[in-house]
Amino acid sequence: MSSVFTKIINGEIPSYRIAENDSFYAFLDIFPLVKGHTLIVPKVEIDKFFDVTDDLLGEWLLFAKPIAQAIEHAFPCNRVGMSVVGLEVPHAHMHLIPINSIDDMNFQRPKLKLSEAAFKAIQEQITAVLAR
Repeated sequence: MSSVFTKIINGEIPSYRIAENDSFYAFLDIFPLVKGHTLIVPKVEIDKFFDVTDDLLGEWLLFAKPIAQAIEHAFPCNRVGMSVVGLEVPHAHMHLIPINSIDDMNFQRPKLKLSEAAFKAIQEQITAVLAR
């Protein structure tokens, strides 16, 4: 059975796409901690982050780097934090989150509730920086 992330990758569930290549898909988290919170998933279903092959793991970080830089530019912050938790969905995924303090990465905090227009604006802010 396909994970929710595979369904997003395949277009069965809509998403706010940030970037994509043959191996990875990046999109906005629909339950964000802060504006700009982005998920990156491999297109192959692998449950646990550390079960990803070494080659794919290296490619993942190289794919994530310009996205993190675009997020930081679009949403000025001290840095973009990266988190790998992996309990919510059985498909390896990485969170990129613009942060000013460690509390910005506290997954116990209430999530933002954003409109479709707000998500589209955030998507545009990040993708515009990536397009430069």
